[in-house]
Amino acid sequence: MQELKKFIEEWEDTNGMKGAFLKFKELLESQDSAELEFNARPGVSYSLRAKHPAQTDRPLYVMVDVVDDDPTDRWLSVCFYGDMITDPDEEGDLIPEGLLGQDGYCFDADDPDPAKADYIAARIAEAYASARK
Repeated sequence: MQELKKFIEEWEDTNGMKGAFLKFKELLESQDSAELEFNARPGVSYSLRAKHPAQTDRPLYVMVDVVDDDPTDRWLSVCFYGDMITDPDEEGDLIPEGLLGQDGYCFDADDPDPAKADYIAARIAEAYASARK
């Protein structure tokens, strides 16, 4: 995870989204048995993915992407398999077959709204609970 550490250290937070990313990262790190993977594609995205060992049919339960199309204005897209979460406030976007070939929900965050970050964090906790089953 040295590459993740380097990415975070070098990220110049011009719009407040680094704080939301760190909140999600810390939540994932606190989830018992969560296995984290970091995939860097500069100019496209930096992807933090989490999997639980109980999952045998899917490679992740959440994907937290830092979208890097403009490094001075990065934003987050947090995606889940559609059957692993609920979306009571209907804030997510359904992505048919868009998460590794399966239906998913993505929640985009482009401003540091604490309420939105809390809502997404609750979805992460929900996906984690589903993954543990």
